[in-house]
Parts: sequence; structure tokens; C-alpha cells
Amino acid sequence: MRVLIQLRLSPDIVNAVADPAVITTAADVAGRLAGPLPGVVIDESFAPLTLVLPQPASPRGDPLSLNQPLSFSTAPQDTHVLIRGEIDADDVTSHARLLRSTVREVTGVFADPSVEHHLTCAGSGAVGDWHDVRRLLHTSELWQAGCDGDGVMLAVADGGFNYEHIKAHLGAELKVDATRSWSPPGAPHTPGRYEVAHGTMCAFDALLAAPKATLLDIAVIQSRTPGGPGNTAGFLSDAVAAYAHLHLQLTTMPAESRKLVISNSWGVYNSDQDFPVGHPGNYSDNPSHPFNTMVASLENAGADIVFSAGNCGRQCAAPNCNLGERSIAGANGHPKVLTVGGVDTHDERVGYSSEGPGRLTDHKPDICAYTHFTGSQFDGPTVPDNGTSAACPVAAGVVAAIRARWSVLELPPGRLRSLLQATAQDRSTQGFDYDYGYGIINPLAVVAALDEQARRAA
Repeated sequence: MRVLIQLRLSPDIVNAVADPAVITTAADVAGRLAGPLPGVVIDESFAPLTLVLPQPASPRGDPLSLNQPLSFSTAPQDTHVLIRGEIDADDVTSHARLLRSTVREVTGVFADPSVEHHLTCAGSGAVGDWHDVRRLLHTSELWQAGCDGDGVMLAVADGGFNYEHIKAHLGAELKVDATRSWSPPGAPHTPGRYEVAHGTMCAFDALLAAPKATLLDIAVIQSRTPGGPGNTAGFLSDAVAAYAHLHLQLTTMPAESRKLVISNSWGVYNSDQDFPVGHPGNYSDNPSHPFNTMVASLENAGADIVFSAGNCGRQCAAPNCNLGERSIAGANGHPKVLTVGGVDTHDERVGYSSEGPGRLTDHKPDICAYTHFTGSQFDGPTVPDNGTSAACPVAAGVVAAIRARWSVLELPPGRLRSLLQATAQDRSTQGFDYDYGYGIINPLAVVAALDEQARRAA
């Protein structure tokens, strides 16, 4: 079983791992341990990462809860190091306990399951096209109000996108920042030049509301898992590394100009690759898993993080769903992210959109956005951009459009999420519900609320 191993090490090695100018290998880290890691094959291709641990902002806060204000200290004594490896044991739970009990530097052994695109049920035709989506989002008025994504980094965390294909179908020039893009070891290092596939759909849909945003190609779903070329799964540990990269990009910018939106149309489907619920190494229900911690840290630094709810909805679940009734698992239901379900261009919920409650926080999804429309032609001219995979970047594009006018100092990520919830077009008689969240995204209402707030403050 592939795992992430969390270590408490001396300040000198923590500082070396944290310094981008210093090359520190997994062997360097292992060599600083008091003893060997029994039964672990360390993955030398995975560069060690630092993990800043969250603390409750209030002295009375719950140290295990993400549903509260958090503070983050980058002091070496508050920072741990992550490496990746394989546990060669029949009973991985017992072996994880053994590691923690015999090697004093080990503070955690966590699941590193495969992550996959949020694809959807096939066979149903498209409902509308991408021009309908722009009309429903009132993008003309949005852009006239100065909300077009200009000056915003829009990171598409997926399988990589194809710049030329998007440019041809969108009919506009794109901005791509190759230096701030990322891919895992062994994947092509050519941002914007990947084959036309799921990531191209996500980038296309994100630009519907934010055509002037600067795209970052974060090719998380490019790991080569057993099964040969063409396997489109990745590792959760690659997402940890990608988020560490984005954290560095964001925190090296002046606070007043930090504008980063991250679109994530992927998640875990296979609970068999996770530790059981309640196990300290579990991912799906565990706020202390390194990726869930990394998400909280990046949001605290000023990133707007958007996740798809998933495609395990009761009417038309994807065939590989095995997460049970609470299928919005792990970071897809993180309290510090905007979780997006799917509706068609007739404002009707699509049957594959995962329902709440979420596992890390109850009130999920937050909102719904549009999906199942023709647009990017990522898989042929008649195949719709579909799944909550399309709804997520549509919403991320709206966030990027709004972020063009308001910095994180004026409008922190949590406040923007609250406004998106409060202004959503309600689709039920009770406010929040587990099908639609707070309703369908309504960008003009958010802008109107912010303008009204500014007028009152003047």
C-alpha cells in the first residue's frame, strides 16, 4: 500500500526541505532518522515536502477541527516533513502502528489513494451549449463591471490542457503562465501542450466567465499508475506536492496582489485504497490527513479553492463509486473550499451530482453550477462538457472573475464563499439542502452585494 509518512525532524533539515534553492532527497531525510523505517520502500522520485500544521486561532478551539478560524506557524518546530513510500505488509494497519511506535520521528502514516477525474454517466444528450452558460452567468454585465479575471491566476488542477484546442474553440487568445505551472515527476513538462482530454474541458469551462485570467497548468492527474500508458489516475501525494508548489507561488507574492483560484475536478472513488474510517491514517473523513491540512494552509494564505462534489448521485452514479451514502469525501467536502454540484442549463439538478452531507463538514455541496452542455469538444463535437467536473471550473471561473476586482485583503476567501452561498438562486423551499446546496451560482448578485457594501462604507 502506498502511504505518506509524516516526520518531525530537526530545524536544519526542515529548513533545507523548505528552501526551494536546496535539493533535498528522500534519502537525505531517511538518513537523519534515528533508525530505519521497517518494511517501508521509500519512493525516491517523490521530493520531500514540508507540512505546516494548523492550530485553532482560539485557545479553546478544537485542535482536530477545520470548521473554525485557524492559524499557521512556519517555525521549524511547527513544521513536519512528508515522504512517500510503500508498506510491504499484509496488515497495513498494524504496520502503520509499528512505524509510529518504533521510529520516534514518525508522527503519522497516511493513505495515499489514487485520484481520478470526476467523469459521469454516458448516453444522455447535451442540454444547451457554452453560449447558454455565458448568458445564464450574465457574463457581458459581469465583464462591464470589471469582473473578467484580469490579473488572477486560475490554476486548473487536472490532467493538463491543450492551449491550441481551447484557443480554436473559444475563439480568443489565452494567457498561460508556464513558470508557475506544475507536473509530477515522469510527466511531460510542457504546460498547455497536453493531449486534448478532461483537463482541456476544465480549462475551457473556467474561461467562460474569466476570459482574461492567467491559466496555470497543474497536471495532477498525470502519474503513471500500474496499467501502462493512458491510465488517467494520479496519486493524492501528487496533489499534496502540487499544493505545496502553489503555496510557494502565492506566499512569495505581495499580500495585496494575491489572486489565486484553484479548480479541482477530481477525487477519490475507491475506498479500498484508504485506511478505514476512524484510523488515524484515513483520508476521506480525516481533517488531519496531510492533503486536508495543506488545503487549509493554502486557503489561509489567500487562495480560493473550488472542488467538484463528485458524480456518485443516487439517480445516475458513476459505475466505480463505492464511497457509500456520504460520497463527498476528503477535500471535496473540506470546510475551507467551495464544493460545487451540477445543474443543466434548465436549472435542473443532474442525476449524477453527489448529494450531501459531506464527510469533513455536513453542509455540502455549497452551490451548484452549470454542466452537461456542449462546449470544449474535448471528446468529440456531440459529447457535452459533463459531470461536476464541468460545473466546478464554471464556478471557479466566476470566482476568478469576481477576484479581478477584489483582493484577498478586501475580500478573504471565506467571505467570498459566504457571499456565493447567500446570493445563490435557491432551488428549494428550505434554503440549504443536500441536492443543490444553497442554490445555483449567481455572480451578478455577488457583485451587487459587494458594491452595496462599498457604498455603505463610503
